[in-house]
Amino acid sequence: MNNEFGKVAVLYGGTSSEREVSLSSGAAVHEALVTSGVDAHLLDTRDHQALFNLKGQGFARAFIVLHGRGGEDGQVQAILDWQGIPYTGSGVLACALAMDKVLTKRVWQTFGLPVKPDLVIDAATTYAELVAALGGSHFAIKPALEGSSVGVSRVGNQAELEAAYQKAGGIREKIMAEPWVTGRELTYPVIGGRVLPGIEVTASAEHLFYDYDAKYLAEDTRYRCPPPIDAALDGQLRELTRRAFDAIGAKGWARVDFILDGDNRPWILEINMVPGMTSHSLVPLAAREDGMDFVALVRQILAQTR
Repeated sequence: MNNEFGKVAVLYGGTSSEREVSLSSGAAVHEALVTSGVDAHLLDTRDHQALFNLKGQGFARAFIVLHGRGGEDGQVQAILDWQGIPYTGSGVLACALAMDKVLTKRVWQTFGLPVKPDLVIDAATTYAELVAALGGSHFAIKPALEGSSVGVSRVGNQAELEAAYQKAGGIREKIMAEPWVTGRELTYPVIGGRVLPGIEVTASAEHLFYDYDAKYLAEDTRYRCPPPIDAALDGQLRELTRRAFDAIGAKGWARVDFILDGDNRPWILEINMVPGMTSHSLVPLAAREDGMDFVALVRQILAQTR
């Protein structure tokens, strides 16, 4: 047994809408750690008693593989800080900020990073108000505090807006609207401050965009790594990734998502503080292109525990 890291808790599962993805990610990370000789143990954070007693169970550090609220938003990070247990990824403040897409975009705007305007909406917001505030004719409606494209819709009239508002969570959620951009979707992971090769993601014609089904279930989503773009644009996207990562105080690892519009202008969509680690996930794909297998990737992330 490799004692370099001590006893490691792989925190997965949880209670968010992305629980199933987290279960798959956590199982893959755990298997890789055990394969490499790490004393790793799976712990579903739905077990609150175990989560609050990690120190008493002899855990020396934690590998966080929780997606969405309750694990990617600073809550688990705060519990680990309270217990004095080092963990993978960013700290409380950066995670809490990144979970809120609206606030994250405000920070990026102050740093001069390219983001589309947005509007926080409620049940009284009209389609005409979106046109007046954001321009254009089609908009993305999404919950501001969800990931994996959960609850996202494209709307082009009042009836679609009303349905999309309810799909995004209605009165229970903070819901935002952005101009809909039709273009190429790319993503760039960051590991230890180094930007890995980018990936272009193309969903099949059955999907309007790279939605939850295309991300985790479909077998016909196309991934091209590195993306077929010129060196200058690739360099620009890498630099934007670094700046977006640094602007919110991120640490360890993350993944920054972009869309290129019809004029090849990049717009930052969001940053994922605990990216997926499943067979469909993008960070392992970029790592392989960079010459790093899954086991090496997982160990490198663990080695950066803070």
